[in-house]
Order: sequence, then structure tokens, then C-alpha cells
Amino acid sequence: MGTATDRQKTAKDTHPEVEPGERKISLLVVEDDENISTAISEYFSRAGYQVKSAEDGITGVKRALEDPPDAVVLDLMLPKMDGLAVCKELREKVGYVPILMLTAKDDIVDKVLGLEMGADDYITKPFSLRELEARIKTVLRRTRRASNSDARDEAPIVRGKLRIDPARREVTIGERQVELTPKEFDLLRLFASNPGRVFPRKYLLEKIWDYSYEGYDRTIDSHINRLRAKIEDNPENPQMVLTVWGIGYKFTDEQ
Repeated sequence: MGTATDRQKTAKDTHPEVEPGERKISLLVVEDDENISTAISEYFSRAGYQVKSAEDGITGVKRALEDPPDAVVLDLMLPKMDGLAVCKELREKVGYVPILMLTAKDDIVDKVLGLEMGADDYITKPFSLRELEARIKTVLRRTRRASNSDARDEAPIVRGKLRIDPARREVTIGERQVELTPKEFDLLRLFASNPGRVFPRKYLLEKIWDYSYEGYDRTIDSHINRLRAKIEDNPENPQMVLTVWGIGYKFTDEQ
């Protein structure tokens, strides 16, 4: 993992996200390998982060609920509760927090499952701690962009009974409020802002995930299916988010 070299880096070799006197970014590391967990904790503590750790999935969920972190580094293979289950639990019970998943397997299935469960990114062991830091900074920047002033100034999007409020990141259909994951919300806002425009799957992966997941079309399809289940009267016969066979998806341009 390149940890021997990385652990020897001094604080001035790293690039903290915060200035002295500002609130430290909190990081929760859920990893059962003590050597890896210690290396990550020491590295990010020197870089100016406030770091907490958990050695199993159940403890990880408990600590995230007690004191929600700014970001989570989550191992896939954990005792008591695996990383996929932890990711699902955090998405259901904790306000949105960026999750970067660690996996010892170079297996596309594990990566796709992690993304489908709501992980923002993944990194395969062995890895460099500097690469991990760069990935965490990237997902934190995405989170900041999602809540920046542009979103606060953006007017609600209304399409029939559907109303999307970018400032509050809320979706309602008629009088019913719809609970969406961050990725589902971003997909719906993109579609509804551009009725009739066809979005290829590759574009959606790069736009919404800010990362090129080659061959991960299944990730988009799974998110679309879950989105339809929440907003369509009949998900088997969608009227809003439509499939363009062989290309991708679009939002209906019918009024």
C-alpha cells in the first residue's frame, strides 16, 4: 500500500484542507486491518483531519450515527457487518456523507455493487495514501459544489406534478415528498432541467460521479430503476424518465 513511505511524511509534506483556527474535517475510517487503519489515521491526522476509526461494521455505523463525519473510508470486507451493508445503513440513517470504499478485490462486481449501494468512489488495495487523500479531496469538493451558492440561487424545476427544489435538495410529486439519494437527486435534476435531451450512459457516469467507470453501465441502470420506483406511478411503464434504447436516458418533453 506504500504505507511505509507515506507514514514517514511530515505534516508539512501534506496539504491540509483547513487553515489554522478553522474546523477540522472529520474522517471516519472503518477498517479491520490494524496496520492499514493506523497508517490512514496517522497520515490524515498529520494532514489536519480529525480522524476516528472503527474495527468492524457495526461499530462503524454506531460511530457515524453518534457523530456524523465529513467523509467515510469504508473497507468492503469487515467483520460483523460487511461494507456494503454499512454503506446501505449509512445512506438510510445518516445525512449525506461522502463514502470512499476500500476493496482488496480487483473485481468489477464488487466495485459496481459498492457504487450501487451509494458509495461515491472506490480504491483497490494496495494503494498509496497520497492517492487516497486525493480521492477524498475530490469527493469533498463534489459535496461542496452540490451545496454551493449556485444551487441556492437556482429556481425550482417544475414538470407537471413533479417539483425539484435544488436549494433544499427536495423533490415532491403533488403533495408527496420523495426521499432520494444524492445520486438519484442529481440524476433527476439533470434530466428534468433538459427535457427531451438524450444522455448517454457514459456521460451520466462522468457527469454525476465525476469519474470514468468504464464498463459500469449497470450502475446507471440500477440507479435509474430505483429512481423510477420512487417517482413513477408505474415504474414498469415510466412516463418521466424514458429509456433511449442503445444510448441512454432522457426526461420526457411532453407537457
